[in-house]
Amino acid sequence: MSIVDSFRLDGRVALVTGAGRGIGEGIAIGLAEAGADIALLSRTRAELDRVAGKIRALGRSALPVVCDVADAAAIPASVQQVVDTFGRIGILVNCAGIQRRMTVLEATVEGWEQVINTNLRSAYFMCQAVGKGMVERRQGKVINIASMTTYRGFHMVSPYGISKAGLANFTKYLAVEWAPYNIQANAIAPGWIKTPMTAQMGEDRKRWVCEHVPQGKFGVPRDVAGLAVFLASPASDYITGQTIPVDGGFLAGNPWPTAKP
Repeated sequence: MSIVDSFRLDGRVALVTGAGRGIGEGIAIGLAEAGADIALLSRTRAELDRVAGKIRALGRSALPVVCDVADAAAIPASVQQVVDTFGRIGILVNCAGIQRRMTVLEATVEGWEQVINTNLRSAYFMCQAVGKGMVERRQGKVINIASMTTYRGFHMVSPYGISKAGLANFTKYLAVEWAPYNIQANAIAPGWIKTPMTAQMGEDRKRWVCEHVPQGKFGVPRDVAGLAVFLASPASDYITGQTIPVDGGFLAGNPWPTAKP
């Protein structure tokens, strides 16, 4: 296999949660472009059907599955539906996520549980449901979508940051536990990416982002998809337990406001 061919995903099946829009949509399409068939999970049928249409236009198979992954009890049946259709799942991308802005003093149990259950608990039990087949076949790839909040604190998003830090740490445990079965688990930590979530930011905050990201701009979902294809492919077979930022250089350091080429 040439090094270029080692990035191909032909004949593989990927399950992507949070696939109806944003980063999840971008990753699902990127994996399909690399040759994979895709199972798409989210809560909204219309969004799933739209993304499935894009994937089928690429000549790949797509299975939309309506599932609220925050409901752990709904996960096994959804995974079984994918297995019944495709026969196996070789790539799992845990991308489903929500954010609720709240200070520690204002936080409610309901808000906390919404974020933790969607962002962290869902990934844990999705890995449990999908991982059984991976362990039996002794092959698999898990990609968890963390965040730059894994590394740095930000105002009013503590439940979100805690969930993403937990997801990155879970990735390490998963990598060690499943390494004997030839399963690699890694995480991606996106910075500010143009998605429906970041579209809600005010203009002042958007300006602040562009001033503090060395590349001076927001990323797009395709920036994350490229790394996801690599981590899903044989090219990354000796990489596991890592969390890799895709953030335009934000975590590396912040530029001086007057710095211009």
